[in-house]
Amino acid sequence: MDDQDLGAQLRRWRDHRRLSQLDLALEAGVSTRHLSFVETGRARPSRELLLALAERLHMPLRERNRLLMAAGFAPAFPEHDLSDARLAAGRAAVSQVIAAFSPNPALAVDPGWNLVEANPSAMLLLSGVAPGLLVPPINVLRLSLHPQGLASRILNLPQWRASIFQRLREQLDVTADPGIAALLTELIALPGGEAEVGLSEQFVLPLRLASPVGELAFIGMTTMFGTPLEVTLSEIAIETFLPADDATSERLKQLLAGPG
Repeated sequence: MDDQDLGAQLRRWRDHRRLSQLDLALEAGVSTRHLSFVETGRARPSRELLLALAERLHMPLRERNRLLMAAGFAPAFPEHDLSDARLAAGRAAVSQVIAAFSPNPALAVDPGWNLVEANPSAMLLLSGVAPGLLVPPINVLRLSLHPQGLASRILNLPQWRASIFQRLREQLDVTADPGIAALLTELIALPGGEAEVGLSEQFVLPLRLASPVGELAFIGMTTMFGTPLEVTLSEIAIETFLPADDATSERLKQLLAGPG
């Protein structure tokens, strides 16, 4: 058992959640003394205690497995590559949802915002971006905010950037993922400004995108698996862009029909 690594993980997540040892101990139903001994490596925790602590710390499944393995226990949640046959049903569900949203753009991303799958409508909107941004793994947030990506076509770029930054900060607050922190830093450094996203007559912030047939306005919606028990599926998100008005619906049909 790697006590030091185990203790470091617990302290990092406890600090991230802004909980004292007393707070976490009370929530987990253990003594502060015992929790202190676990964090310093003076006591060996049970598997049940670690899972209870992870639950109260709202740790992602991947991090719960990491905590267990640091204590010498087997992972509690299976993890497979998305191409694994054992995830065939989950992979089919992702494809089915993406296809069902056609002709509206829809795509699936992993927790680092790398493209997993996209329908033809989503890929159509990417026409004209720099080829280098389309080399896998394709990071959809970098693609959207990069000057050689979609940024030059986003008509409300400062507001859209601010909404993405806010979403990444919320994701970072949940996951404490250093990769997300690095991505946020990278995106903030890109040109485009940032405008406050506050009160307006609209209920949601649309993505306003210039196109050969006129302005397109989309409302974003996110879909994730409910109560997932597998690490990879728990991290897959489906991003869908629905027309915000009738004009967008008609113009999207024109784009899909092609010239003629």
